[in-house]
Amino acid sequence: MHIPDGYLGPETLAAGWAVTVPIWYRANRRTKRLLSQPKMIPVLAFGAAFSFLVMMLNVPVAGGTTAHAVGAVLIAVIAGPDIACLAVSAALVIQAFFFGDGGVLTLGINVLNMAIVMPYAGFTVYRLVAGDSDLQSSRRLWAAGIGAWCGLVAAACLNSIELGIQPLLHTVNGIAQYFPYGFKTTLPAMVGSHALVVGPIEAAFTVGVFAVLRRQSPELFAASGATQPIRRRWIVALLAVFIAAVPLGLIASGGAFAEWDKGELRKKLGYVPKGFARLGGHWHGLLPDYSWNGASGVWTVVSYVVSALVGVAVLLAIVWLVIRLRHRAAVHAQPAAQAQVGPPPVDGAL
Repeated sequence: MHIPDGYLGPETLAAGWAVTVPIWYRANRRTKRLLSQPKMIPVLAFGAAFSFLVMMLNVPVAGGTTAHAVGAVLIAVIAGPDIACLAVSAALVIQAFFFGDGGVLTLGINVLNMAIVMPYAGFTVYRLVAGDSDLQSSRRLWAAGIGAWCGLVAAACLNSIELGIQPLLHTVNGIAQYFPYGFKTTLPAMVGSHALVVGPIEAAFTVGVFAVLRRQSPELFAASGATQPIRRRWIVALLAVFIAAVPLGLIASGGAFAEWDKGELRKKLGYVPKGFARLGGHWHGLLPDYSWNGASGVWTVVSYVVSALVGVAVLLAIVWLVIRLRHRAAVHAQPAAQAQVGPPPVDGAL
């Protein structure tokens, strides 16, 4: 679902950034008070690392391609869609810049699909299905699973529209200048595979992780003002399980649909679209495709696990830095606010 650079025309790129940036700003503003609570710091860190690891677990789908879950709705169920938006966005940024997974120019579109549409749509469905049911009820499990499936399919649907509209917008003399396939290909490839294969997987692990956390760490789901400390051992244990499972993502053969490089496009089309030649393939990341040059055999597995550890470490460092800077800004803002208010009036003052 990561759209590379060169697949989308400038109009689509601009539209993606125009929608994403204001929602980023809004989510950041809405989470300032929430992230001042100590319990939300590990939640944000866990959410970003969890989403990053889940997206490394590729599964085979129709047509010899692969796809992956995202985990955005699970984060939204735990901490709300605004936290999920920031957490998944952080994971996507690290993937693009460190590992070349998804484009730098298309980052706004990829965030829109996976970090905005998926958590907000999935969380809305979750709340509608869950209603006022108890946290430990089976209805909550159904709500989490249905919300996860709906959120992923909504993101895949938007992805297929963004790709499928390119031949309509950018075709010269019958030759596509950017992504070459229309809706007849993108809709079944993206929506079909995610609705039938990846969606149920996303729903299953969302329900599984939700079931474990609500029983072992119910304080995660407490009201935002709750001060009960979090038992972090279950969060750490789950991250360790996902890191250990990361090599399973190498079992699926073939690449993801619409994530082909220049060579693969030339084989499929007989040419490289001019838009892709101009915008695509310029940034490959520090560890391209979660590996290093020359890695083969067991070293492929080692490099994949090392990439997972590097990604998690960088995300945790970013979360720590952001929280640290916010705390420092809040401390500096308090004396200024007190100075504006001034000293309390004395008795008899007008």
